[in-house]
Amino acid sequence: MRSFVFDALPGRVVFGAGSIELLPEELDRIGAKGVLLVYDVTSKDVADELIERLGDRIAGTFSDVEQHVPLEAAQRAWEAALEAGADCTVTLGGGSTTGFGKAIALEMGIPTIAIPTTYAGSEMTPIYGLTSEGRKRTGRDIRVLPKTVIYDPKLTVSLPPFVTGPIGMNALAHCIEALYTKDANPITSLMAEEGIRALARGLPASVAEPGSLEARTETLYGAYLAGAALAAVGMALHHRICHVLGGSFGLSHGDVNSVILPHVARFNAEAVPEALERVARAMGADDAALALFDLAVSLGAPTSLAGLGMREMDLDRVAEMSLEEPLWNPRPVDTSDVRAILDDAFHGRRPSRAARPSPMAS
Repeated sequence: MRSFVFDALPGRVVFGAGSIELLPEELDRIGAKGVLLVYDVTSKDVADELIERLGDRIAGTFSDVEQHVPLEAAQRAWEAALEAGADCTVTLGGGSTTGFGKAIALEMGIPTIAIPTTYAGSEMTPIYGLTSEGRKRTGRDIRVLPKTVIYDPKLTVSLPPFVTGPIGMNALAHCIEALYTKDANPITSLMAEEGIRALARGLPASVAEPGSLEARTETLYGAYLAGAALAAVGMALHHRICHVLGGSFGLSHGDVNSVILPHVARFNAEAVPEALERVARAMGADDAALALFDLAVSLGAPTSLAGLGMREMDLDRVAEMSLEEPLWNPRPVDTSDVRAILDDAFHGRRPSRAARPSPMAS
């Protein structure tokens, strides 16, 4: 008999072209009077429009956004919120910008409204990350979950293909780990599979025709489902490796997701074949790891750590750091396993085809 536990997370999603216009109404819903607007440099034009539109409701701004949320930068964000007397943050940008909003919420307890401009998905999760002393540490706290997420596909049409591809692969990674992590359940698995299907349709079209609002809408829909699915069930080996490569070696989170994902998918396939079959089915393929690698190639996304500037001499250290803290993964893993995954990823090897079970002898 089927049994499962599903903890639905609180929060509100407003999705649709032009939905950024509804921000004042969403601020009214949570009773926000003084907003700290947090944005990255790529979102400055939209931020300027919001500052003009919101007028006196803007208490202050913070744009000193850095990847992986360094602790020192997070402290500057806390100070900006305090000086402004803000009772709410509005984040406008990618996953790093959302991360700063979460850091402020964690420290100060004020609510966040997130307006993502990429496909990072972190806006749907209660997971936060802070980097200090060369290590990125993640945690889970319901206080950092945005009260409302406004998804406006119009804000993503300016994403260049070299950003769209990798960050889209990151969204796929959310879906795939959600299918086999230890807390996976039928509800989140439905969301994850639908997310893969939407991303597999939307990403190639978004790269080929960046200005296509239809393609961008489909991709953003998939990214939303990806974040929502992962938020309820947690992470496994893939994200652990990516957090080490990003937080300790300074590589872009989207780029390392694109490189690592096919190889961890191949590694876990023997332990969770049904999950990887769902991935393949959603992608219209017969082998998930191969389909993921080939999709990255077709998107122009990175497929090798060497191409990202990673040094081969550092791979042993990455393998060790990836397992320094307890880790759940559907297939038991040791440092030699991680090192083998990293070797394939470093050289950009196309994963081998999954072995098919032999028919039972009659």
